[in-house]
Amino acid sequence: MFVRDYHKRIKIVLVVIIALFILIIGKIFYIQVFSYNKLNDYANDLWSRNLPIEANRGIIYDRNGVVIADNITTTSLVLIPNQIEDKENTAKSLAQILNVSYDDMYAHVSKITSIERVHPEGRRLSYEIADQIAQLNLPGVYLVKESKRNYPFDKYLSHTIGFVGIDNQGLSGLELMYDNILTGEYGAIKYFSDAKGNRLNLSEVYEKPQDGINMTLTINMDIQASLERELDNAVIKYNPDQALGIVMDPNSGEILAISSRPNFSPSDYKNYTVEEINRNLPIWMTYEPGSTFKIAPTLYRYNNQYKTYY
Repeated sequence: MFVRDYHKRIKIVLVVIIALFILIIGKIFYIQVFSYNKLNDYANDLWSRNLPIEANRGIIYDRNGVVIADNITTTSLVLIPNQIEDKENTAKSLAQILNVSYDDMYAHVSKITSIERVHPEGRRLSYEIADQIAQLNLPGVYLVKESKRNYPFDKYLSHTIGFVGIDNQGLSGLELMYDNILTGEYGAIKYFSDAKGNRLNLSEVYEKPQDGINMTLTINMDIQASLERELDNAVIKYNPDQALGIVMDPNSGEILAISSRPNFSPSDYKNYTVEEINRNLPIWMTYEPGSTFKIAPTLYRYNNQYKTYY
């Protein structure tokens, strides 16, 4: 009787052990097969770091393919503080090149963060300054590509086109209205590092940025140039507080040229007042109907009879 109970307990223990092994093996199989992608993404997030690569905004053309707004490739400074070995020397060298104080630069190189942008002194660097930084070959100091908006016609069509901020986000005009179309998607140079931020000897991964969508306007820049010239002549001759002009195709209603005074330079918008950069007079300004309403038929009562006049 005792032996029979003993063997019964052994069988129960064996069944439990086998069941546990099956559960463990099943769990391992599930993790390795079904959860692999999810766990692999978690691991990459822990090990990988991204140096962002900015996409180009979409180009704006006139109706004849003339470029109204495009991009210039520039360089910006990015720091990986954990990879900087000599923080004092790095801060001193960068401060001299960028013409900023040592204390400000040391705050950047010693900041507790995975990636530190030097803003604004390290943004949109000239080729000469970028080359000086590159020649230092300092650990943890990187130069990444950025895109700067360029307006070849400067003040022409400025209120309508608008302008962008330092991060290439639309802030006014068409740049703001169609920002989600013109803005591309960032790319990155992905590298791998340990928990202390030390770079691992693994291959980098390049993710190509996706440029924004180009846009074509009904504007004709030849006609726009003529309108701008006539407005400048009117301002010189009459010195008005404001001036505006619109050229429209009467057959289709398409706007061929539009401008106003005062205007501004989109590349240097910070040096203008809010009123100057935000008031697109042909759109914003109200004015008396006057002769503009002569195209609409008007009913006139005379001797109890209604006649239509144009």
